[in-house]
Amino acid sequence: MYARQRYWGRPVPGFGDRHARLLLVGLAPGAHGSNRTGRMFTGDASGDWLYAALHRFGFANQKEATGRRDGLVLSDCYITAAARCAPPGNRPTGAELARCLPFLAAELALLRRIRIVVPLGRIGFDAWLRAAGWWQRLPASARPRFGHGVESTLPDGTALIGSYHPSRQNTNTGRLTRPMWHSVFRRVRAILDGT
Repeated sequence: MYARQRYWGRPVPGFGDRHARLLLVGLAPGAHGSNRTGRMFTGDASGDWLYAALHRFGFANQKEATGRRDGLVLSDCYITAAARCAPPGNRPTGAELARCLPFLAAELALLRRIRIVVPLGRIGFDAWLRAAGWWQRLPASARPRFGHGVESTLPDGTALIGSYHPSRQNTNTGRLTRPMWHSVFRRVRAILDGT
């Protein structure tokens, strides 16, 4: 299907509003999505779910993402990932995640207005806790637990809302449904709007 397209094929940078209050942390670039297009969650089924929800809840100017020049603009939202390159078999190794961690940490240091973090999947959840320093600062018993829709507030006031990743493995099996998915963004919007 994509044989005639030129692939980005290198580390995929984060994308979005540098003054964002909402941060989304994914797993890694999809082999035929971000790895092909060069933008997080762009050009694959996971991105279709993500950008439709971001548009619905006022964080994106359009609901589709097809490539870096498609006109998509995020508002009050920034997207990054635990790993920066498409991993073999769509499963990053511990070593790969460790190599990417300093890049995630450096990116977080630049995003000074983040109030809500939505990690997409357990790997994104743990990577964010490590990159933000909470893994080291909090005893294991006090660390937030991952679960879809599970909300925690960290000592600095940052809200952490876990979500299943919108991968086909989760959406095609019904582990993640549209109502479940939208409930996360509805909660994010309520927090940011103060309602």
